[in-house]
Amino acid sequence: MNVIDPHIHMSARTTDDYEAMAAAGVVAVIEPAFWLGQPRTNVGSFIDYYSSLIGWERFRAAQFGIAHYCTIGLNSKEANNEALAEEVMEILPRFLTKEGVVAIGEIGYDEQSPLEDKYFRAQLDLARELEMLVMIHTPHRDKKKGTTRSMDVALEHGLEPHRVVIDHNNEETVREVLDRGFWSAFTIYPKTKMGNERMVEVVRQYGSERIIVDSSADWGVSDPMAVPKVANLMAQRGIPEHDIHMSCYQNALDAYGQSGQFNESDWLTPAAIDQRTLFEGNSVLRGQAPRVDEEEAAEDMAVG
Repeated sequence: MNVIDPHIHMSARTTDDYEAMAAAGVVAVIEPAFWLGQPRTNVGSFIDYYSSLIGWERFRAAQFGIAHYCTIGLNSKEANNEALAEEVMEILPRFLTKEGVVAIGEIGYDEQSPLEDKYFRAQLDLARELEMLVMIHTPHRDKKKGTTRSMDVALEHGLEPHRVVIDHNNEETVREVLDRGFWSAFTIYPKTKMGNERMVEVVRQYGSERIIVDSSADWGVSDPMAVPKVANLMAQRGIPEHDIHMSCYQNALDAYGQSGQFNESDWLTPAAIDQRTLFEGNSVLRGQAPRVDEEEAAEDMAVG
């Protein structure tokens, strides 16, 4: 079964994770711009980070057989540094139109502070101006209020619900998100947010329409194999195959495919892998024999 992980922070993962994910059926990932655990101190660090998402990380993923896309935005935690946030807003447009950028994100609220609100709204305006999709991060604290507020503000700024993904949902928020016409995404964590078994029960109760499963696997305790594991558990627990396919593959494709940047053909007919290839002078090799696929072999693998 092929699956998509449409919210995973691969910059924090190793190439072992890429190999394991590809073996488990992950064919494509979307990596949202994120915070690093400690505050960035200057706009140059944002420039380098965004550049890595559209450059090195896209290359690294392809070298292990996974199509990589990203979202670019000023995250809510770092929106609270107003002087730096202003500089970041100046550089965002140059990255948002790059190849492989499928949305502005992840943006929204953390503490639901005035500055978070200011830059959330500014980025929604930018999304409308550039006709881009939006990935919204809902707060970990006071989640229900923050989720409702996020949707209210998105509508206030003229965003259509079907062009907005609301992420980090739980049982408390899913009904309203679906009722209001937004995409409802769930990040699966081993010890917090949504667990595998809870996710299965959400799909059992609500079905699969506009529901998206992702891992958000980052530098904390997290699992880059969450999506294939949830898909397998759904099958074991009797969830219909259609609902598994929709929530773990098709809905992500339908949601982010609206960008024009997220295309199934990218992974169904991939370029042959040649790990001898360099990106700005660097390879993915660390002592291992390079994987070198012939074009015919890559086509056979895609058909299979």
